Amino acid sequence: MLMNTHEARLDALRKELKTRALDGFVIPISDEHMSEYVGAYAQRLAWLTGFGGSAGTAAVLADKAAIFVDGRYTLQVREQVDGRLYEYQSVPATSVAAWLAENAAPGARIGFDPWLHGKPWADATAKALAPRGATLEPVDGNPIDAIWADQPAPSPAPALVHDHAYSGKSSEAKRSEVAEWLAAKGLDAAVVSALDGVAWLLNIRGSDVERTPVALSFVLAHADGTAQLFIEPEKVTAELRAHLGNAVTILPRQDFVAQLQALAGKKVAVDPERAVQAVFGVLAAAGAEVLETTDPTVLAKAMKNPVEQAGQRAAQARDGAAIARFLHWLSVEAPKGGETELSAAAKLQALREESDLLRDLSFDTISAAGPHAASPHYRVDEESNLTIAPNSIYLVDSGGQYLDGTTDITRTVWIGPGEPTAEHKDRFTRVLKGHIALSLAVFPRGTVGSQLDTLARYALWQAGLDYAHGTGHGVGSFLSVHEGPQRIAKAAGGQAGTGQELLAGMILSNEPGYYKAGEYGIRIENLVLVEPREIAGADGEYFGFENLTWAPIDRTLVDPGLLTREELRWWDDYHARVEAILAPQLQGEALVWLKQACQPLERK
Repeated sequence: MLMNTHEARLDALRKELKTRALDGFVIPISDEHMSEYVGAYAQRLAWLTGFGGSAGTAAVLADKAAIFVDGRYTLQVREQVDGRLYEYQSVPATSVAAWLAENAAPGARIGFDPWLHGKPWADATAKALAPRGATLEPVDGNPIDAIWADQPAPSPAPALVHDHAYSGKSSEAKRSEVAEWLAAKGLDAAVVSALDGVAWLLNIRGSDVERTPVALSFVLAHADGTAQLFIEPEKVTAELRAHLGNAVTILPRQDFVAQLQALAGKKVAVDPERAVQAVFGVLAAAGAEVLETTDPTVLAKAMKNPVEQAGQRAAQARDGAAIARFLHWLSVEAPKGGETELSAAAKLQALREESDLLRDLSFDTISAAGPHAASPHYRVDEESNLTIAPNSIYLVDSGGQYLDGTTDITRTVWIGPGEPTAEHKDRFTRVLKGHIALSLAVFPRGTVGSQLDTLARYALWQAGLDYAHGTGHGVGSFLSVHEGPQRIAKAAGGQAGTGQELLAGMILSNEPGYYKAGEYGIRIENLVLVEPREIAGADGEYFGFENLTWAPIDRTLVDPGLLTREELRWWDDYHARVEAILAPQLQGEALVWLKQACQPLERK
């Protein structure tokens, strides 16, 4: 029987838990690979609660339930999840572990799926429950799957070869580097379970997760340079077999557990941040010696090689032209009052699809009009769709998955024909000042993302303002739009990666913002590349950022009087470069619009 209400689904889950002698259960947004974005088959939290964000967890007890999200989703969770069924909890102010420790009955058995949670989470939650005599119990088979009658099957789409012209390094060379790393540590094998890690290591891609070009699979990489790929047989093509060669053994996905067990007595590297608890449990039971350490593909993947860097520049130039065409179209059509969030998103996608190198969007476009722009990760649908009203703010955060690079850009624009208020201009300009400050940052080797975060917030803080999300995330090369290990954010914000040293070749977003609940939101986002900086007489090695994203920033919302000479110079230089890169790709009215949009700011 299909359960069409979230209340009915919650009731069914509680009945299923009772049959399993469980007093509670925890439901994350996750899959067997600890992915941020997951396939339709793994959207258990969305099915149960209605929440459509990319980060969140629910905890269900017999008499109460709660849903946990961070500051990005404060508004969204209240719009999508019934407050009669779930308490709203904010992280990192609280946690699932803390809530369970306070609300679970003494001696309670709380279930969790060890294929969806990491070891650190499981260890911390079990520790938090212990004083109440409560226990965290791994389940054999997810209870959501038992009641989700029309649960989609995992994608059967074939895995694809990622050409050397885009990867810049062969899979053999990457596997050799991993083998050297294993040998140096005296290890026999490494578990590579993150989907983007598998994709990078083997130079394969796929379409198993919407907006992220990965194939559902696991890898065991060995110290002799060989590897085992665990993937469903129907996904394996003759081209893939030829690409991988004899050094990579292809096995059915279901054989992964058996091959983990076969590592008995071996020394195995497993990343506690990227491998699920079940992997640790299987290896421990088999008698393998586990070293908890960062997956050896993570840092290598983040530091883009020259071919990947060149591909990213090409993708950004192509994407910027699509953005410019869109912004010109928006400037003409939106003030008429006939466009909506959905129609604008569709127009932007159509313009991107004019490129034969585009394979997908890099995430669902955040097309947010007026008050919806105040929700940083707003997702439009038929029910929420608003008209883009004249004389209002419109925010669009979007990106494309091109064969040669992954893009991510946010632009906030004023929809005329009237003028923005003084408040709009003040807030936008303060966000712009933060964006410029980070763009111009120069920093010594060893600097971590949290040390740079203040630069982007300083102008807002001076006015008693702030934003509840990170300032920058890593970006992959035709891979995940949110890629670790690097991140620019507050050190105490609960986001992984803020302590990662920034290194040459890393790509990050630069996206400060400001949000006024119920009224408007502002964000300006470009991607940047960490590059070495030569400074005469420098004491040590220094880095800065090469800007990668080229598209006009709305001058209508800028108060030039709030900008310093250096900031004005940045604006003019940036837009001169935008025009130089995009003008050859545009024509007609769009070209005329671009030239006007890229004019120097008037000094006052």
